[in-house]
Amino acid sequence: MRSPPHYGWGLIALHWLTLGLIAAAAFIGWWLDGMPLSPLKLQLYAWHKWLGLLVLSLLPLRLLLRALDPLDQGAELTPWEARLSGVVHGLLYLLMCVVPLVGWLHSSAAGFSVVWFGVLPLPDLVGKDAALAAILRQAHAATVASLLALVALHALAALYHRHVRRDAVLARMLPSRR
Repeated sequence: MRSPPHYGWGLIALHWLTLGLIAAAAFIGWWLDGMPLSPLKLQLYAWHKWLGLLVLSLLPLRLLLRALDPLDQGAELTPWEARLSGVVHGLLYLLMCVVPLVGWLHSSAAGFSVVWFGVLPLPDLVGKDAALAAILRQAHAATVASLLALVALHALAALYHRHVRRDAVLARMLPSRR
């Protein structure tokens, strides 16, 4: 039996790496929420920011590899599934950009500069402004919730294709066992 077509190894690796980074950043953000101020909380905030900016910095490479990959992404999908898949993927990519940018804006407005990996100081995107920081904090939480909901929808769709439709949609994003 011939194995189903797969995405390239680079796109597969970036897909799963991005999922891990998003999951780790979300978990750390959730953990930070009720934590009292401490050196650990400040370190976790730094890690949270580093992970979000890593997702943002990998996004152009992901988009380039996706555009260059010859695999027909809609080959096994009905027309409405292909349209929905395109919308969900587009929103996922948009939110992978917006979530870290809104977080960075929030940090700037709250008066906390971002130093990526502790060595690369990034510019403040806005001046310190407590009212703006409060709005951006809520916007960051809302965009994170939207991103996580879309990730869950994406995973459920993959499982639907694997267990209900029994097609190769999920298999093409898994490493080949050739």
